[in-house]
Amino acid sequence: MSLDEVALQALNGLSFGALLFLLASGFTLVFGLMQIVNLAHGAFYLVGGYVGVAAFAASGNFLAAVAAGATAAAVIGLASERLLLRRVRGQELPEVLLTVGIALVLADACLALFGGNPRSIPIPDAVAGGVQLGAVTYPMYRLFVLSLAVAVGVLLYAVQHRTRLGALIRAGVDDREVAESLGIDVPRVFTAMFVFGAALAGLAGVVAAGLLTLRPGADTDILLFALVVVVVGGLGSLQGAAVGSALIGLLDAFSKVWVPELSSFAVFAPMAIVLIFRPSGLFGRSRP
Repeated sequence: MSLDEVALQALNGLSFGALLFLLASGFTLVFGLMQIVNLAHGAFYLVGGYVGVAAFAASGNFLAAVAAGATAAAVIGLASERLLLRRVRGQELPEVLLTVGIALVLADACLALFGGNPRSIPIPDAVAGGVQLGAVTYPMYRLFVLSLAVAVGVLLYAVQHRTRLGALIRAGVDDREVAESLGIDVPRVFTAMFVFGAALAGLAGVVAAGLLTLRPGADTDILLFALVVVVVGGLGSLQGAAVGSALIGLLDAFSKVWVPELSSFAVFAPMAIVLIFRPSGLFGRSRP
């Protein structure tokens, strides 16, 4: 494999990793704050993507599609948290089973409403075409996805560490009783972050509709990758989600070229190794 081919596969891996980060960051954020392993996160991605496709077909505007997809996922996330998950808060097994049920219901609803044919969004003119990077011509849309993930990561870090909202969130996580005694409405803060995580999943779904295709089962496929990312990086760690997404994206791209028959093993093997030697993940904190 030539140096140009290596560079091309590296860019492919990083762009796919960027998509995984958009999904995994919301997943790990919800776990870090609320200790909920939200297995409906992939379904939020699927709903956001399908709604985005429908909005683009109606308006022809990519930004409208992004707004519609993220909003639809956020509304469903709000309903799921307020009406269902809040009733079993702190009960790990019921929470997991409930999110699985939500995922199944949403997947069937998408199949009934949008059918079983693959769907996608045409790439907007502003990010269509290719960019010459040395001897490699690379799709501009993939670079857009990579830039978007970096921007979202910077925004999340700034909110978490540089704003009053981030301080309220950390206070609620570290000592909920003291935070509530100081007048902080911890349940409302946590609900807002759950909704934000769902919106990120919806955003990822719309962006993925221009990169991959949406189809029945796509929610499960992408959720498996997101689970690998957060296990490798560490549940609850934004830094871990970034590193894990890049690592898994690169492994997926190169393994499909070098050892396609072992591509799934190459992606899931790091998760097994991390679980054996560092169960909390590369950047996760061990909990008492």
